[in-house]
Formats: sequence, C-alpha cells, structure tokens
Amino acid sequence: MQYYLDGFRPGDPDHLDAAPGREEGQGPLPDLLDVLIVGSGPAGLTLAAQLAAFPGINTRIIERRPGPMERGQADGISCRSMEMFNAFGFAEKVLRQGYWVNETTFWKPDPDAPGQIRRNGRVRDVEEGLSEMPHMILNQARVHDMYLEKMRNAPSRLVPDYGIEMVDLSVDHDAPDYPVIITIRESDKPDTRTLRARYVVGCDGARSAVRRAIGLELSGDSANHAWGVMDILAVTDFPDIRCKSLIQSATEGNIVIIPREGGYLVRFYIELDKLDPGERVANRNLTVDHLIAAAQRIIRPYSLDVKDVVWWSVYEIGQRLTQKFDDVPQEDAAQRQPRVFIAGDACHTHSPKAGQGMNVSMGDAFNLGWKLASVLEGKCPPRILHSYSAERQAVAQDLIDFDREWSRIMSARPAEPAPGAGDLPTFQRYFIEHGRYTAGMSVTYGPSAIVGAPDWQDLARGFPIGARFHSAPVIRLADAKTLELGHTILADGRWRIFAFCPADDPAAAGSAIRKLCDFLYEAPDSPVRRFTGAGADPDALIDFRAVFQQDRHDLDIGQLPPALFPQKGRLRLRDYEKAFCRDGAAGRDIFDLRGIARQRGCMVVVRPDQYVAHVLPLGAQEELAAFFTGFMLSQGPA
Repeated sequence: MQYYLDGFRPGDPDHLDAAPGREEGQGPLPDLLDVLIVGSGPAGLTLAAQLAAFPGINTRIIERRPGPMERGQADGISCRSMEMFNAFGFAEKVLRQGYWVNETTFWKPDPDAPGQIRRNGRVRDVEEGLSEMPHMILNQARVHDMYLEKMRNAPSRLVPDYGIEMVDLSVDHDAPDYPVIITIRESDKPDTRTLRARYVVGCDGARSAVRRAIGLELSGDSANHAWGVMDILAVTDFPDIRCKSLIQSATEGNIVIIPREGGYLVRFYIELDKLDPGERVANRNLTVDHLIAAAQRIIRPYSLDVKDVVWWSVYEIGQRLTQKFDDVPQEDAAQRQPRVFIAGDACHTHSPKAGQGMNVSMGDAFNLGWKLASVLEGKCPPRILHSYSAERQAVAQDLIDFDREWSRIMSARPAEPAPGAGDLPTFQRYFIEHGRYTAGMSVTYGPSAIVGAPDWQDLARGFPIGARFHSAPVIRLADAKTLELGHTILADGRWRIFAFCPADDPAAAGSAIRKLCDFLYEAPDSPVRRFTGAGADPDALIDFRAVFQQDRHDLDIGQLPPALFPQKGRLRLRDYEKAFCRDGAAGRDIFDLRGIARQRGCMVVVRPDQYVAHVLPLGAQEELAAFFTGFMLSQGPA
C-alpha cells in the first residue's frame, strides 16, 4: 500500500482526505446528479464504492429501506469476487472473518441400507492453481458493511440516502444534459420530489422499479420445485457438518449444506415438495418445522437437533432474464447512447444453490463502474457504455443456463452412474466438471473495442484475452517483497500495461524494455502521452509495470529506464513499485506459470475491472496506440 505521496499525514491511511466541499459529508440530495444509483444491495454498493473514488463525479445512492442491511441472505463469495475485493482493499478482512470452503463432500443413498446415506467422495473445492484466493462464506450484510466503510473513507464521503424510494423515471431524449428525470419520495411521506441525472443505474432487485420504467421485463420459467433454506445452530453427529456437503437421499430429497462463518452456524438448502404447474410455494403453507423434519429424514442415519433457527425461507426454483441491461433498444444502438442501466437481480434471477447471485451482481457493477467514470471524466466517448449490456447480458445467460441444469440435477432422483463415469453420481460429476464456473472464472468477453483480437495470444497463453487477469507471484525489485502481481490492480479506474521482458540486458541502450519505455513516455502517439491529462501523474490513466526474468540481485535500479521509477505527486517523489522480478522458487516462476514467451516477452494490457484486454509483442507500438485510440479521447500532451 502506498501513501504519503503528497506529504506525511498521520492516522489511518485507508481514511483518505475528503475532497474540497466534502469535509462535513455529502450534504442533502441535490437536484442535479451525474449518477443516481437506486438500491444498496451488492450491485449498488459495488458501483457506489467504485464511483466514490471520483469526487468530481456527483454520485448518490438511494435505498428505500430505513438503514443498512443487518442480516443478508446471500453468503457465497467466489474466488473471482475475492480477487475483486482485493482491488477494493478489504479481501484480508473477508479472509479473517469468513468461512473458507476448502473441501466439498458428496453423499448418496447407501445401497446396503437405502433409507440411509453414505459418503461417496471428497474433492478440493477449488482446483489447484485456479486462483490465489479461496472460496469464502460470509454474511452478505458484512460484505455490505465493508463496501460502506470504503465509501465513507473515500474522498467523496459517499453514504446511502436511506428511506427514499424511486416512484417514477423517464428519459428526455432531447435534453442536452441531465436527461433522466426521476421522481422520488421519502418512505414515510406522501410528497414527491423530482431530480435529474446524467445516468441512473437500477440495482433495486427482482421487482425493480427502474427496469419497469424503461419497459424491460424478466422472462423465464419455473421448475415447479420448492426448496427451503435455513441458517441454524444445531447439534448433530453428521461428520461433515463443517464441510460443504451435497447430499442425495433415495426417496426423501436432497440437501446442500453450507457451513457459515463463526465456527457454529450452518446453512441447509433442503428439497421440499414438487409443485403443480402454476402453483406458488406460498400455497403450501410450509413452516420451519417442515424444513427441519425434511432435513432430519434426509440425513439419516445421522441425527440433527436444531437449537436455534437464525433465519429461514422457502422459494421456488426459477430462472429469469431481461433481454437488455440498458434503456436503448438494439435497433437504436447506433443512434442513441444508454442513459439508464440495470444490474444484479434487476436483470437476472435464479436459484441460490449455485452460489452465484451476489457474485454475478457485483461483477455487473464492476464492469459498469469504470466505464461510467471514464465517460463522465471525459476519457472515453459515451459509446463505450453499450459494451456493458453486450458483455454482461451474455454472462447472465450463461448463469441462467448453468443454474437451470444444476437445479435440475440437484432435484433429480438418484440414478445409476452414466457409462464411463465410474461410481460418480451425476450431481457429483457435474459439480467437479463445472468447478471453474462456480469459482467465477468462466467469464470471457469477446473481441470488441475494449477487447483485442487473439492474434498474439501465443505470447502469453496463461493470460487469455477477455478473461480475468490470472495473478501469479513476483518479487518487487526495490525491496525484495514477494507479492501477487494481480494485487497491484486496484479499483481506481486505471488501465494497466504489464511488460514481461525477454532475458536480454534491460540496461542496454537497445533493450526491448528501454525501447518500450521511450515510446510510452516520449513518443507523441503514445497512449500515455495522448490520453493522460496535462499535469497529471504519468500513471494517472495507464499504470505501466515491468516484470524481469533476472534475479533481483543481478539488476541495478540505477541502470534501468527511469520510466520504471516515475516521479509523481506534489513533491515529485519516485515510485519504486513498478518493477518486479520472477520468483525463482520451484513452481512460482510467472513466465512458466502463465506460458509467457521467454525469448520475445510481451505486453499484457489489463482493463480497470481486471480483465485482460490485449496481448501484444513488446515492439508492437503502433498496435498498442491503435488499440487505445479505438475507445479513448485525446487529452493533449501530458
């Protein structure tokens, strides 16, 4: 973590200085806004936490509830979300407070006693090397708390405006500015008030008022199956009560057990009744006693003595999706720019057993946040905003397809293993085969203005273009600190260029890294020169870093290109955290782990949301300049 760039300041470095005019907080809700976020669930708070870092963008978030969530329903945090949390600065807190899902166990009917279950296998929950982060379980409300703290400590001092609901929304397409008209009302008052905004983002759940206002609907179907969920404190002799467990009984239904944080709490997802076509689960008048009794029948021969039920609910399995995630019909996309967006449950709903709801919702917001900031700060043209719906609607469709099949398998009766599957039941085999999906690593964005073509993918096979940047260990040159390279990517709206250097002498006048540095910081067509505002630090828009193959003791900082140690801030201090060396320990060499061409090296361009945008040769200066020119606006000489 870096601080003191503009002078020494005592106190907590996570508590940033307030922006001018924000010293006393954000003040009353103004009539004109750059961005209005509706809803303070995981999507809304992810977006708000991103935009809170930009005090020049007037952002507010309204929430109809009277205060912060105290007890959340979502609890699964995928490895990919943990990587994102690291960019926001609170992954370590989640690691300390949450439950680590290390192993998943599988149970099936005991052939010698069909009314009972027996363990059929165990697997590592996340495959080796998939991420440096684990799969975690933590109450959604705690995740909200961490986002809220991030927002309060940001320069904008952003906090939600609670007790305010959106009543109506419309877009004045002829208005040159602030075209979105929003009618709001304080929850306990009849009077309404009108605001105007440049952009509105609906993160207001499955019954989204924002979605309805722009004429979109959730469409899909129900599987006509009822499940119950309960968080309990219990005494049991079931041996895997502190492991994630998938249980399939012969005749009584199925259970998914998810241990919770704190060492005692555990969540049960319990299969209940098959519903008639068109029937709603509420018609069954199911109670928590029904859930407990079903769980006790399914886990026989083991006992379950429930001491306390912290929370419970029943739900119907169903998957629904909107056709668009913004207010521009597909046929009008060439003529209109989006002004209203929806994210999270407002545009996709599904069953909770796959553990993807909160994770995909936060991914929606992380995708949209940096794009809104780039447009509002004049760095990118508004057309880049079309990419949000294009990228995330495809992700949501994949989620719906996965959840439909997973829900079908989890509700199916036990069957003989498929040919060639050994002794693995279908639900166990499907879980293992789709581990990358449940870890959040299956998202890959296709070629676009902000995702390059795979012409040079062979230079870095382990950094697939369009996929998330897969971190690996490196050693920082200046201070010998071992760290994950991906942890240098923060949720600050900046692009990254990682230069993986060939084994030639980087100090030589004609070395590949010196030529690249000269281009980036001296050439007029360099993206750093063209798109970084005058007077800004050289890494304000594009954070350039280099990774060397040499041992750090074989490199002399004084002989390396000065661009790797740029002068920044009011005091023009040197930044010594841009240069790294490979970790020479067995199995930790980033060049080997990510399939980087050692003889040629390469550049890996990474988007602000941690996804790989391009892979290029180190000498591909024209191609690099053309890529950034395709979606950025010139700011003049830096």
